[in-house]
Amino acid sequence: MPTESQYPNVPIPDIDLWAFLFERKDKPFPDNKVIYLDPYTNRSYTYADVKSTAIEFGMGLKALWDWKKGDVLALYSPNCIDTPAITWGCHWAGGVLSPANPGYTVDELAFQLKDCGAKALVTQMPYIENARLAAKKVGIPEDRIIVMGDQRDPALKVKHFTSIRNLSKSSRYRRTKMEPSEDLAFLVYSSGTTGHPKGVMLTHRNIVSNTLMIKAGEAGKLSWEGGPTGDGDRILAFLPFFHIYGLTCLIHQAIYSGLRLIVMPRFDLEHFCRFVQELKVTFAYVVPPVVLLLSKHPIVEKYDLSTLRMLNSGAAPLTKELVEALYARLKVPVKQGYGLSETSPTTHTQPWEDWQRKVGSVGTLLPYQTAKYMSEDGQEVPVGQVGELWIKGPNVFKGYWNNPEGTAHAKTEDGYFKTGDVGYQDEDGHFYITDRVKELIKYKGFQVPPAELEGILVSHPNINDVAVIGVYDKEQATELPRAYVVPAGGLGKGEREAAEICEWLNSRVANHKKLRGGVRFVDEIPKSVSGKILRRVLKTKALEEEKAKSKL
Repeated sequence: MPTESQYPNVPIPDIDLWAFLFERKDKPFPDNKVIYLDPYTNRSYTYADVKSTAIEFGMGLKALWDWKKGDVLALYSPNCIDTPAITWGCHWAGGVLSPANPGYTVDELAFQLKDCGAKALVTQMPYIENARLAAKKVGIPEDRIIVMGDQRDPALKVKHFTSIRNLSKSSRYRRTKMEPSEDLAFLVYSSGTTGHPKGVMLTHRNIVSNTLMIKAGEAGKLSWEGGPTGDGDRILAFLPFFHIYGLTCLIHQAIYSGLRLIVMPRFDLEHFCRFVQELKVTFAYVVPPVVLLLSKHPIVEKYDLSTLRMLNSGAAPLTKELVEALYARLKVPVKQGYGLSETSPTTHTQPWEDWQRKVGSVGTLLPYQTAKYMSEDGQEVPVGQVGELWIKGPNVFKGYWNNPEGTAHAKTEDGYFKTGDVGYQDEDGHFYITDRVKELIKYKGFQVPPAELEGILVSHPNINDVAVIGVYDKEQATELPRAYVVPAGGLGKGEREAAEICEWLNSRVANHKKLRGGVRFVDEIPKSVSGKILRRVLKTKALEEEKAKSKL
């Protein structure tokens, strides 16, 4: 029998995100509470600031560009405290937000802009050149590029988002009402194993339900003191807002629960430690490589991190050794959660009191969730046996954008999403993830599709065949992309040639897709009769190479 969540299922209000966040009657904190803070400039937004700025921006979209329900606004930027107001201003106007990785190349950004049909693009000044070139490629006019953040365009060719407002102050512009279960709030892009990223359609109801799920999971069925609340908790936010983990767990949770979110544009260990000490940070959402740094890096000794009461890790598996090393050094517990872009994202989290007892588990099911592990022949497997995890709930995505075939493959007729992740559950209802059916490489929480890198590499004039796999690096606590290359005749197989191939690829892809695992030369790529690359053979080869190296 499928496993049901043990949390009480509080009814999900049948409202869109704007009404859920800004028209609520049960808000337990004042309008003037600071929610988003930039620790570098001390610029901040209160709850009331976010709401008024979002309305002005939303009115501007309608007044200037005749913004209609379903129009897509793309966002190409690192974390910024302006992101929330722009996001909900887009929603106020009936739009859909599609965040893009600021590490994308022009071609990668252009693909997403074209695929999602973006009507306009928001970025920051350091990224304006790539934004302009990508917009030009797909026909977005330059006057539809907007900048946010502290810098403005000195040439005044590109408007700052604060200029996108209803200058006439006409009252004819009203908030667009949305159908929560049907209308999209976000189009996030998730890498697939077949090359180009897929647009994941997340409705207003998906995000409303997941925000409530996270809130319940952090309050929990607890014997321990529990997760962050609006009673003084401060969360350090470096996880990317363009990724579903940061988008829901940080941006939405902060404003719903009244948390202070201290926003870093990206992770920097010394800045992380300094802000924890100076701003008395109590909580952080992290990924395993950050846990590794906090448990081992000498810089940590320079700072007082004693205000941290808990860390929550996600995006990739967390090992028992890392949990224990961090606690031994800082006496800070770290628990684990699980989710995917297609589930908005969080479906499981470890109850706070179980962080030590169930190390390695991704936790128990959050509210509204039903899950089961399935065998390859479509049969549910019993407790303790390994299978593919299938999940059902109101947080499961609507489907893949313009990809009915992909949607039909990923979702069953009765509403289950096939996660592609393999694992099992124990007798206490704790879930474990042991492997992936999908072949995605996870580098520090970012998804790297092997087929995309293979497609680029095979175009190299000196490469006859290639396969890319993820190899686990203990020092960094993450997978690294590695290419196994069959060279064309005449190409040497030395370090110089390997370095040249790495450099060639790295100049053509986003930072997280670089060949940090290096290049290995082989005589042939192992393949099945049907021509499918046998990555498990290469993974075994990589493990053997590692063992041989450690014996030297």
